[in-house]
Amino acid sequence: MENFNWECRTKVRFGKGCVARELEGFVREYVEPGGTVMVGYGGGSAKKNGAYDDVIRVLEQTGCRIIEFSGIMSNPTLAKMLEGAELARRENVSLIIAIGGGSVMDCCKAISVQAKYDGDAWQDFWMEGKPMTHEVLPCGVVVTMPATGSEVNGCAVLTNEETRIKTDRDYAEVNPVFALMDPAYTLTMPLRQLRAGTFDILSHIMETYFSWSVEGNPADDVAEGLMRGLIRDFRAALADPQDIQARSNIMWTASLAENRIIKTGKSKDFEAHNMEHQLSAYTNCNHGEGLAVLHPVYYRHIYRDGLGKFVSWAKNVWELDRNDYASDEDLALAGIDALAALIREAGLPTTMRELGFGEKEKELLPEIAESCFISGGAFRPMTTQEILEIYRECW
Repeated sequence: MENFNWECRTKVRFGKGCVARELEGFVREYVEPGGTVMVGYGGGSAKKNGAYDDVIRVLEQTGCRIIEFSGIMSNPTLAKMLEGAELARRENVSLIIAIGGGSVMDCCKAISVQAKYDGDAWQDFWMEGKPMTHEVLPCGVVVTMPATGSEVNGCAVLTNEETRIKTDRDYAEVNPVFALMDPAYTLTMPLRQLRAGTFDILSHIMETYFSWSVEGNPADDVAEGLMRGLIRDFRAALADPQDIQARSNIMWTASLAENRIIKTGKSKDFEAHNMEHQLSAYTNCNHGEGLAVLHPVYYRHIYRDGLGKFVSWAKNVWELDRNDYASDEDLALAGIDALAALIREAGLPTTMRELGFGEKEKELLPEIAESCFISGGAFRPMTTQEILEIYRECW
């Protein structure tokens, strides 16, 4: 195993009714009497699933001042983050509460960084990765759409619309101070979001698993178990979207995939994420759907470079029998085929055309490929030309 540092500062409270039980205590911990709480959310889903009403009810009981920051979009932009940071400074906010999925959580976490920073947080932290030494405004989250695992890490994905760069950094200082996770809120998620969000979870696990080191290690043992369970629960939730056990499992798996524990001792690939981030920076396509299109094609490009790990994946996750295949390469490819079959089974898109791309987007592919970050943790770093080949094979 490689050397590593690990920490997770977020206090998680999981289960039905956790907002009513737990939120008041957290508010009183971070907000002086009469202080101001900023509530961030997207559109109507936070109100539809009941999370918004539950949060406001508790906040009103504490007597704090409430201001709202709504309209946080999928693929949150730098401009939206700066708008929120200015509001937080102007209103002297003591605590931010994000209600929603990854986009809302990421935007609010980024606001917490910029709100108390005199410089350009995007340039200094997102682009240059400088040490974060200033005070960060406390941010707590109420999760309503499991996918990104943003509730238990310091990542915040933003899109700079001017430069068409979509990226993130992971700072321990940016971890939410608390995460309230009630699986009941997820039952009103649209089926499309269930499909895309759950595949994003699987992608996070695979991106870490398919990286150095490849020797047997505890992180990969955990990752294999998470993938097996997620595939089981994905199928159960698709068969019965009201299956609260499956929804609960998916919600917690999203957190376990991204609380850094399976990343211990791993180089981490995330090239598929790099490729998808730039696709969505240019086209605003759905993140999980874009990953579903890219992953099988990308893995057919790199499986020989990490063959032993792809073989272990085929045997231990997809439960394929080595004796049924003529070679390790055949077994590894069968595992990739099993992933592609799951994508089709779930009703996810398998081509860029199914993402809704047309000739305009096709013409942009060379420029998008040129803009992609190259992962140093991959089994084999991509070139811009090979990224373009992958895009074209996904067409």
